[in-house]
Amino acid sequence: MGLHPEYLTSFWKTQYYLLQMDGPLPYPYRHYIAIMASARHRCSYLVNLHIMDFLQAGGNREWLNGLNFAPQKLRNLNEINKLLAHRPWLITKEHIEALLTTGENSWSLAELIHAVVLLTHYHSLSSFVFGCGINPELDHEGGHSFRPPSPRACDSDSCLRVEDYVNGHGAGDAMQEVEALMARMKLLQECRLDEEASQEEMATRFEKEKRESLLVAPSADEREFALPNVSRFVEDPEFGYVDFTRRGEQTPPTLRAQDYSWEDHGYSLINRLYSEVGQLLDEKFQIVYNLTYHTMAMHCGVNTSMLRRAIWNYIHCIFGIRYDDYDYGDVNQLLERSLKIYMKTVACYPERTTTRMYNGFWRHFKHSEKVHVNLLIQESKMQAALLYVLRAITRYMT
Repeated sequence: MGLHPEYLTSFWKTQYYLLQMDGPLPYPYRHYIAIMASARHRCSYLVNLHIMDFLQAGGNREWLNGLNFAPQKLRNLNEINKLLAHRPWLITKEHIEALLTTGENSWSLAELIHAVVLLTHYHSLSSFVFGCGINPELDHEGGHSFRPPSPRACDSDSCLRVEDYVNGHGAGDAMQEVEALMARMKLLQECRLDEEASQEEMATRFEKEKRESLLVAPSADEREFALPNVSRFVEDPEFGYVDFTRRGEQTPPTLRAQDYSWEDHGYSLINRLYSEVGQLLDEKFQIVYNLTYHTMAMHCGVNTSMLRRAIWNYIHCIFGIRYDDYDYGDVNQLLERSLKIYMKTVACYPERTTTRMYNGFWRHFKHSEKVHVNLLIQESKMQAALLYVLRAITRYMT
């Protein structure tokens, strides 16, 4: 993240506020929720970090033996943790009601908002950790042994170019890919000036992209096993993002952004129930969405807004969220298949991400540009999950 200092500052501010500042939840609860969320994606790096933080915050060591040893109030978060991590569109006001009305183990609305922001923060941060190949520390179980080497070992794009040759791809091919992408961006901008698609055509293109995204998935043999220090914090480990390629499965129902959006609905609800957090999240979303250095691989002075929007909206499309004013035909034009596979893996099955996938897309781009992609995936995934759970809370309240 340090490759993008403006984003890192905003990220640290938000995470510090969630974990360290006054808030509805006791400090040990905050770290235990971080452990529960990270464990859903088998992210031992984050689980290990928060086990230490949990103990430093005065947490009960016995709770670390597994979920069954934690208080019932925390265990009651299991269902919403599972849905937020993998299928947030299934969250209903009944899930919210169950948490808020369970007698002595019930959650207040303010506590629940704090909890769901922590859950979505660590689900999406797990995606970033796996997307960048970040390893557990040496003194932790599985440290530097079960993950491929971190791409952080490269401190310049030249490292990735060398790998192109190693993988049998010439640098010339990679350069042609960059030039072809630049040409497609220019063409789309020109076409946009000439004609605009109808609302019906835009809706059709969204549904087509959503259906096609179901066929984009990592192979099952890239599944990682869960270490014992992670699996004891997980209930129903087989539950994951639906593999829609199985016959009979349905796509997620579409959530139209104008019916429930972050700007018009989610932001104000969070601020009302847990002051300042909405502002911090909004700042973080805005920074990563608008972040640009006006470069693309070896080119300078490039307007990358179209590409950034395609990445953000593709992740939201995977989770069933549609923007009426966006032409989803752009996604197919701008995002190559290897990039789509990488993005969907990092967002939906982060534990299956491999170095080969990371090296396979945008082969002539700088490492920092690929990290930027991971930041866009991380934040768009978090916002998508928040929209579904905040919509359910709004329905419960009304």
